[in-house]
Amino acid sequence: MKTKTITGLALGILGFLTPLLFDLPGLGFAGQVTLGIFLLAAAFWLFEPVPIYTTSMLVIFLEVLLLSAEGPLCKLSQPPAVSPRAVPESQDFTLPAASLVETNQVLLRGPGPLPGRIAVEILDRAGDEVRVRAFELSTNSLVITRPRHWLNTYRPTPYRDFFAALADPIIILFMGGCLLADGAVKYRLDRSLTRLFLKPLGTRPAFVLLGLMGATGILSAFMSNTATTAMMMTVVLPILARLADDDPLRTAVVLSIPVGANIGGIATPIGTPPNAIALSALSQQGLGIPFARWVVMALPIVLLTMAFAWFLLLRLYPARTGSLTLDLPGKFDRSPRALGLYAVFGATALLWFTEKQHGISSNIVAFLPVVALPMLGIVGKKEIRGLPWEVFWLMAGGISLGTAIKTTGLAAWMVGRVDWSSMGAFAITAGMVLVGFVMANFLSHTVTVTLLAPIAVSVGAVAGRATGFDLAPTLVAVAVASSYGMTLPISTPPNAIAMGSGMLQNRDLMKTGAIIGAVGLALALLCARFYWPLFNP
Repeated sequence: MKTKTITGLALGILGFLTPLLFDLPGLGFAGQVTLGIFLLAAAFWLFEPVPIYTTSMLVIFLEVLLLSAEGPLCKLSQPPAVSPRAVPESQDFTLPAASLVETNQVLLRGPGPLPGRIAVEILDRAGDEVRVRAFELSTNSLVITRPRHWLNTYRPTPYRDFFAALADPIIILFMGGCLLADGAVKYRLDRSLTRLFLKPLGTRPAFVLLGLMGATGILSAFMSNTATTAMMMTVVLPILARLADDDPLRTAVVLSIPVGANIGGIATPIGTPPNAIALSALSQQGLGIPFARWVVMALPIVLLTMAFAWFLLLRLYPARTGSLTLDLPGKFDRSPRALGLYAVFGATALLWFTEKQHGISSNIVAFLPVVALPMLGIVGKKEIRGLPWEVFWLMAGGISLGTAIKTTGLAAWMVGRVDWSSMGAFAITAGMVLVGFVMANFLSHTVTVTLLAPIAVSVGAVAGRATGFDLAPTLVAVAVASSYGMTLPISTPPNAIAMGSGMLQNRDLMKTGAIIGAVGLALALLCARFYWPLFNP
């Protein structure tokens, strides 16, 4: 077993057990269980002793077992209760002294998840028992004898709420985008659009490079960044074959693909999973961002970063050739199923961009391609089975973890550890965005936002009142900053694919990714401060 695997397993188990073995002042038992699950997930996602999507499965499983109302822990941990023993011909009852709450009240077990509370008059005490008077008590009542038991303050979440994360509307939105992308690949719409983008740009190397970045960025706004990069790498191979081995433009061409994919994915809610996770967290807080509004918010930073990246690549890797002829044969598929794909793609995109006019949520619209494409035979079992189910599981685990963090009081406890009122709103935003950017260079971008989103929501619930902290721009900035985490080959799949081509040096990727990432991070902070608050729901 590898050292990394052993370390991840050890830290995960230790993280899970530590909150359960030590009392944390101000945090209830349910919150301590959730903290243990959170620490286990963080360690497993960081060191990957098991695949990251299986960690999400484990998170949901542990939440159902340990935190749900129907789980064995809640079933077996019910606080003990007794029926009061009546004194004849009176309304006096003898109860264990331990059943009294400090305010001379007792808790009654009822049909609901939390006990009822009634006041009692204390008549006298005798050892471990007390005689009380209460007209609301009867010998049919069940008085809880341990009023400080954790289930008396925690309202257990129905197990369906944890399982429901698998069908969260944001996952449906992402699923619709994935099926559209699969259809585009199957009928070569992606290659046809690339040819359409590149033909008008002529033969000058600078404009060919711009066309490659633009085509990759546009495709990755609607397709998986990974699939876009894999496809575009096959497009650039003939271009590279026309360049001399010592021409720096070769490096620029290869780098343009992962750079374009990472930046282009920011443009739409379906461009990359971090966007969808941030939207889900905001939607749960009643701060939904429509599809078109996200595009309007993201497009300026995408265009600015893309322009800077183009300029940077030309400066770092100037072309030695003056002309670059492209040979892009082929034409749009006009078969009936391809025409059906174009119709569904166009209708879905139109409905997404006009959400404000017709009022139908983009999540509902996303179900149109999920239903229409298989029914029309445009995609089949192969494409359905080939959906990125591991990504859906990862997203569901994050959504479910966010639910637990909120409902068990862990969120409020974590936020309460910091004096947010002593910090400015922008300082809080900048800190979270910077942490997200750093994490995204070493962790999956999806995992980064999955971990930070519930914390940002919790901070917003407390700091928003005290400092004017704005949650929506902050979460958008965290998602955007994670996409700029592209310094290392492990930072993002597009980077790994480009490195796997064998035509790129690690130092080139690190240098280019660090510069573009720093500029993107600065732009994200500026947008969070001045531009995105204009679009607050």
